[in-house]
Amino acid sequence: MRTRDKTHFGYEDGTLMVDGLIRVTDITEVTGTPVYIYSADAMLRSFRELQKALEGLPSLVCFAVKANSNIHILKLLGEAGAGMDLVSSGELRRAVTAGVSGDRIVFSGVGKTAPEMEEALKAGIHSFNVESIPELELLNAVAARCSMKAPVALRFNPDVDAKTHPYISTGLKKNKFGLERPEVLGVVRRIKAGGLPNIRLKGLSIHIGSQILSISPLRDSFERLRKLIDQVEILLPGSLEFADLGGGLGITYKNEKPLAMRAYSKAIMDHFGPRSGLSRPLRIVLEPGRSIAGNAGILVTEVLYRKTRRARDFLIVDAAMNDLMRPALYGSFHDIIPLEKRLTAGNMRTTDLVGPVCESSDCFGSGRKLSARIAPGDQLAILSAGAYGFSMSSSYNTRPRVAEVLVHDGNFRTIRKRETLDALLEAEVNV
Repeated sequence: MRTRDKTHFGYEDGTLMVDGLIRVTDITEVTGTPVYIYSADAMLRSFRELQKALEGLPSLVCFAVKANSNIHILKLLGEAGAGMDLVSSGELRRAVTAGVSGDRIVFSGVGKTAPEMEEALKAGIHSFNVESIPELELLNAVAARCSMKAPVALRFNPDVDAKTHPYISTGLKKNKFGLERPEVLGVVRRIKAGGLPNIRLKGLSIHIGSQILSISPLRDSFERLRKLIDQVEILLPGSLEFADLGGGLGITYKNEKPLAMRAYSKAIMDHFGPRSGLSRPLRIVLEPGRSIAGNAGILVTEVLYRKTRRARDFLIVDAAMNDLMRPALYGSFHDIIPLEKRLTAGNMRTTDLVGPVCESSDCFGSGRKLSARIAPGDQLAILSAGAYGFSMSSSYNTRPRVAEVLVHDGNFRTIRKRETLDALLEAEVNV
């Protein structure tokens, strides 16, 4: 679910549980901390909710690999019918390793290289979301060398403000993404005239940003895309096959109200459904990431020290900004709760939850009201960490990356071992 479903991470008998079946403390006794913990059920429920929203239309829901790239997560979603939206050959390798067939893979991103294009072509991917004319010309040349035709969707920049954080807004003219309308129409005319012979134009795509909470910018972008589709199909000798509507649906981190799935579905149906006036149905491609994984994961950390000051306390924990970058990078809010419910009561102190990295931005929450009962050795869960958590993590300060655990069908298993210092240093030592 896009909203945080308390059945996935909630208290029972005074302790934090996953899916109401597994104590988080049972996991941390095995893995230690910090550790990412994911609910498979939460991810699958969100994925199926999107599938249901598209009932009545030919569709493909492609999980945005950048949100959570663990191969076991990709395999879980792939076996449920998901495709993959990726932005690098590394993510392509992950998707293929997870068993996702090429015809369910969409390759996005503004900086694809020739080797990446060749690898994706040979994998038989569904389509490239092409972001610029130079990229299209390079792809045409690479496809010619491979004696292939490259399946392409031209990414249209509709110049729509998604009303989100400027770092994750992608649909304005000032952003680096996509082609403007005249560029799209110019490319179509060029293809019609016999130029770019190794390009097969299959669709148009848009993606206006992430953590979108209002239907208005989505409807606006759908309307502009729909008009462009009509213009393109007048020029093309054959019809387009699909419209890629991107992703970006927001989730609840604090008190945000995500879009109702009914409203999202209606907007899609109004512009691309059977009654929209399209000459024939287009396959709808979506690229969700955060809305599937965000509230399906937590980062668990242990308190190392309590540092008391007159104005506020500092709880210093063993997780750091290299483990979860979002608060330092975006100023993002994540709820923080103790694993034991008894630690939610008592005298509440104004508290900053900080990590051990030597940066003042290494802070998961500033000015939070947390119980004075929380002491060294107690463990806390940082919520809504399933998307852009581990996938954005690093080894800054030579800190090994943490373990990842998946809870599925009442059991848990480690899906990524904790990195060791030996492994971290190996590329430098063995040279």
